[in-house]
Amino acid sequence: MAKQNTVFKDAFNRCLKLLEQTANLPSEPELGTTLGVSRTTVRAILTRLEEVGLLTWEKRRKVVLRKPLAADYFPTEETDSLSEIIERSFMRRILAGGAEPGMQINELELAREIGIGTTSVREFLIRFSRFGLIEKRPNSHWVLKGFTRDFALELTEVREMFELRSATAFARLPEDHPAWRELDAIEAIHHAILADIENRYRDFSELDERFHLLVHRASKNRFIVDFYDVIAIVFHYHYQWNKTNARERNARALEEHLAYIAALRSRDPIEIELACRQHLKSARETLLQSIN
Repeated sequence: MAKQNTVFKDAFNRCLKLLEQTANLPSEPELGTTLGVSRTTVRAILTRLEEVGLLTWEKRRKVVLRKPLAADYFPTEETDSLSEIIERSFMRRILAGGAEPGMQINELELAREIGIGTTSVREFLIRFSRFGLIEKRPNSHWVLKGFTRDFALELTEVREMFELRSATAFARLPEDHPAWRELDAIEAIHHAILADIENRYRDFSELDERFHLLVHRASKNRFIVDFYDVIAIVFHYHYQWNKTNARERNARALEEHLAYIAALRSRDPIEIELACRQHLKSARETLLQSIN
């Protein structure tokens, strides 16, 4: 059976919801289109459904034997939405290093890497292209682009407004909110990287995205969270074009993060604003230096 990855688990849970509404499932291609996954993943889902006694499956004939139970679903914490999975895979490609203006992204390769259909990948790339950082080319290819100083200045101005609002919202979260536990884990990773900064400074980009996205999500504003996609791409992908003093730069940013985290824990609005503005100021200066 196909590997139990998040794409499979999310699609399997969504397929169970279909079973709650019908006694028969459509053909494999139609089911793949409905779920936004590849045919291989569809077959893995059908095999799993048969194994747990939810349906019989023979060629094109699929008959539902019973309605799904709560125990049939994968736990929510083990699944992500398809858009989140595509976004994370796309971001990992950028943040992993080696990305430069002119780098090509192939829809089919990205879809195979994630284990989904190309349509879902194409829809994500089209949505992301509105920021002007990628451009469509023939034959399902996309190209990463650079950007201007004015673009960067406009972006940092909006980022500061959004992040200050999000940080304030984060400080108001109740003590038992899961975000605080996630912040604990993020803080621990910061200390671990700093303890081995010579060898682990390259791990900063993905950790930075994780930290700031956690803060932005506290806003509970879909537009702020969605906007963070372009922030992460610009601030990390562009750094990779200029690797000068990367270790020192990342070490300083890690220290600023720890001060920022301490301010969030204090729940003091003034401390939070000072720590947030200081970190964003450093990030803006570094970004502008990389453009120059």
